[in-house]
Amino acid sequence: MNPADPLDQLNPLREPAAIGWWPLAPGWWLLIALVLIACALVAWRLLARYRRNAYRRQGIAALSEIRDHWQTSEDATTCLTRANALLKAVALKAYPQRDIASLSGESWQEFLNSGSGVDARFQLIHLQAQYQAVSDSTNVSEHLDASARWIRSHKAVQ
Repeated sequence: MNPADPLDQLNPLREPAAIGWWPLAPGWWLLIALVLIACALVAWRLLARYRRNAYRRQGIAALSEIRDHWQTSEDATTCLTRANALLKAVALKAYPQRDIASLSGESWQEFLNSGSGVDARFQLIHLQAQYQAVSDSTNVSEHLDASARWIRSHKAVQ
């Protein structure tokens, strides 16, 4: 140390304490509030969508029961009649009653075939099974598969 140099006589510099993360700045509080509001809105929309599609889940469950009945009894008339009644009930939940209730025959077939974005093709003979003495038991499984696809993917008017 040189006694003539006054800078050597200074004490070392003290560093300030590190800046802590707490308390948060107002901008962070605003960001947290916006994220919480966005999460609440997304959860609310998902819950509303889940509730809105409850009829679809019930329809698929009922169709599963119809399929089980078909596999055990192989009664095509009962199976097709119940499946068609289920399709009509699901359609009445998703669309206005004035548009659906009066559909039958070819107009009902056209509505079902055009109402889904997937390739769900219904045959008129299966849609009118309740009016026939003996139903055609071929392709019943395909009819039930098409019904399941339609229930899952039809475009509902809400």
